[in-house]
Formats: sequence, C-alpha cells, structure tokens
Amino acid sequence: MTGVNPGLCASCRHHRVVKGAQSDFWMCKRSALDARFPRYPRLPVLSCAGYEKSGPPPNPPDTRRSG
Repeated sequence: MTGVNPGLCASCRHHRVVKGAQSDFWMCKRSALDARFPRYPRLPVLSCAGYEKSGPPPNPPDTRRSG
C-alpha cells in the first residue's frame, strides 16, 4: 500500500482496502447499510461514530499431531 495514513480505518472492523490500478482506496463497509457513512472517507479519519476496533486475527488451526 501507499504511504497514506488511514487513521482509525486501519484498525476498524468495517474497513476494506480496494486496490485500484495505481492506488489503494479505504472503503467503509458501513456505508452499504447506513448513508451517514461515506463509502470512501477522506483520510485520515480521526473520529467516526461507527468505529469498532477489529479483533485479533483468528488463530490458525493446530496441525501438529500428537505422537
């Protein structure tokens, strides 16, 4: 990704990075259901009523065999 600071979007569970031909765009998935949220907000986002911190990534399955 480019050196753009997305602000809160970087850690929000509702973001999605859309890759363009020459740029990456930070999309707010909340915009699909709520018109208060812009689809592609101006960055950096410093405050947002819909912000929800994303959780840790799921742990990969344990493939070790006991034995």
